[in-house]
Amino acid sequence: MTELNPERARQTIIEHTRRLAESATAAGPDTVVPTAPDWTVAELVAHVGQTQRWVAEIIDRRITDPMKLPTEMAALPADPRDWPAWLAESADRVVRACSDDALDAPVFNAAGDSRTGTRFWLTSVLNETVIHGFDAANTAGRAVDIDADIAAALITNHLAMLTSPTWEMRRSESAHAIRGTGQTLQWRATDTADGDNGWFVEQRPDGAAWQPGVRQADVTVSGPAPSLLLILTRRLPLTGVAVDGDTALVQRWLDNTAHIAD
Repeated sequence: MTELNPERARQTIIEHTRRLAESATAAGPDTVVPTAPDWTVAELVAHVGQTQRWVAEIIDRRITDPMKLPTEMAALPADPRDWPAWLAESADRVVRACSDDALDAPVFNAAGDSRTGTRFWLTSVLNETVIHGFDAANTAGRAVDIDADIAAALITNHLAMLTSPTWEMRRSESAHAIRGTGQTLQWRATDTADGDNGWFVEQRPDGAAWQPGVRQADVTVSGPAPSLLLILTRRLPLTGVAVDGDTALVQRWLDNTAHIAD
């Protein structure tokens, strides 16, 4: 998989935050979010804006020690009419923190993988903004438009998180449930460039692993990258895509791969 250009990621955070604000305002603060039913729209907006500001502080302060992560969260404006400006400021703060100069700076990476801390947080904020943008739009009855390259990058991030060194520590039940004895799943995007359209997953006894590309698998799920992303993050059911092989294997994977953006 080719890595998403940082500027593309920053622009997308700004744009999808704007869309989220419009959808949230249209839906109303007390409306329950169907795809995140523990939250109202107001709680969803608070989560996104607070997360963006929290991440900006981590990067701005070059925090490398997880014991020193920020503990205070910004307050959501009480008047929903103030949400668009508040969210715009949150998005602006985090994209400025994730400047090119900061991409390789020493910053804590919660996944514990090979990415620098800022690159990890940039993709994590992008994921939060896009997925929760879908939540808000869906709640407001609005159409959702996620570009294929963005969706592909977030599928890669999703699988990187599920197979990261810290996943078992954070979500031990999930980590154990997606182990196996060699079962394989192939996710294949039908709307992305050649060489950037497949994710091959193997459920090993010592943990799940993935690699880019298209290979023969016990089950292959094919469809547009945005659909695959929303299915993987459990925003959409396993419909509207082609499933060739063991459907039960795919469903077990989905049932046991809660992501941080849930």
